[in-house]
Amino acid sequence: MMNPQLYIGNKNYSTWSLRSWFLMREAGIEFDEHRILLDVETTAAEIAAVSPGGMVPVLKLDDVTVWDTMAIAETVAERWPEKQLWPADPDVRAFARSISAEMHSGFSMLRECMPMNCRAMGRKVPLPDILTDDIDRIIAIWSECHKKYSGDSGWLFGEFSIADATYAPVVLRFRTYGINLPESAGYYPHRVLESEAMQDWLAAAECEVEVIDREEKGR
Repeated sequence: MMNPQLYIGNKNYSTWSLRSWFLMREAGIEFDEHRILLDVETTAAEIAAVSPGGMVPVLKLDDVTVWDTMAIAETVAERWPEKQLWPADPDVRAFARSISAEMHSGFSMLRECMPMNCRAMGRKVPLPDILTDDIDRIIAIWSECHKKYSGDSGWLFGEFSIADATYAPVVLRFRTYGINLPESAGYYPHRVLESEAMQDWLAAAECEVEVIDREEKGR
């Protein structure tokens, strides 16, 4: 079988791309990376050529095309069961799936007010109550995982999992906009940022020159 083909957007901005890329890199799954520039004249046509969903990321496994980050994550977990990308305990696994789905479908104010922008370190944005509610909920999730499941590893559930890939873009959002975290919620961001895979992503994002104006928020 040929290597999986992963199509992603700009590393500086694309949170959805980061989730699938980080999942596969941190899990040690070899794949070929294809970057499609977002917000340019050719974007729609290039994505349409590889995905019926019209968005990145897209994963191709021989003749199979998978789109949407959760579909990609579940497919990767099924194709590479030895990577154990969900917790083994069914009760813990149910919790991990729940917080991953909550991140996938929720936190709309966080997405709107604090877009991922790896190059914009030190930016500040207003923090209205509706945004701080999202931030407080994420802090509560990370703190609960640290208290109950993570142990000394720093990952949310002891070993690297899909949940970690799901929340990795939030770590970069908090890093960019200088969100202070209590100690109980700080272990996970430290673990993500010390990952070699994440350091490679950040280095590549720093080298990108494209600017998407609507993602350039804060001062």
